[in-house]
Amino acid sequence: MSIPLLQYKPSSQNQRVPGYEVPNEDTPRIYRLEDSPTDSEIKELIWAGYRQIFSEHENLQFHRQKNLESQLKNRAITVRDFIRGLAKSEAYRRLVVETNSNYRIVEITLKRILGRAPYNKDEEIAWSITIATKGFSGFVDALVDSEEYQINFGDNTVPYQRRRFKDRPFNLVTPRYGDYWRDKQETERYKWGDINNFLDMAKSIDIKTVSYTPVSTANIQIPDTTRQEKPRGIPVSISPSASFPVR
Repeated sequence: MSIPLLQYKPSSQNQRVPGYEVPNEDTPRIYRLEDSPTDSEIKELIWAGYRQIFSEHENLQFHRQKNLESQLKNRAITVRDFIRGLAKSEAYRRLVVETNSNYRIVEITLKRILGRAPYNKDEEIAWSITIATKGFSGFVDALVDSEEYQINFGDNTVPYQRRRFKDRPFNLVTPRYGDYWRDKQETERYKWGDINNFLDMAKSIDIKTVSYTPVSTANIQIPDTTRQEKPRGIPVSISPSASFPVR
């Protein structure tokens, strides 16, 4: 049995107040299907969807979902279904889902699909429970089919960052370098001089027990090294100052 979404309250009311910012270079461009009658404008809308879901610098050629693109060009699916398909793709799973904790997945996916950051930790916990009970696919469906998504983007608008107060835009944040992934990489990498390296080396040594065999000296044959003949003749020295004859 799936657990219903826990109740949470926004930490502030900013998300519910219409924007009052003066339009500038940071104001997002809104892409709508009804505003894209030509083929080139449809392509711009499609790439806007890729930039929103996959991040600006993760938008690579092999991440393309050509089946979804073709269906959208033929008006067989809506922009909302196109966004749903991108979020459920293997590329998004590999880039985001497999490299982060549930809390981080909730944070990134809310920014990419709903265009806003989580209100607080309570919301992250609530959606994390949804991931644990319904899976990531069920979590995506819950966001895309939510009333908040319908009100802000409807069926034919590409999601965008609805409000930007500070920091980088959402689609410029690399998903795999959050605190969780960075700390995991730091823990697993080899560090010269780390005590853990010595412990691993000590554990890997195969110690063999040496069995000692007692030896009796009674059976050892000691060779006779004494001389049988005595030296003869006169001692000779090569030193000219010696006191005995020199030859």
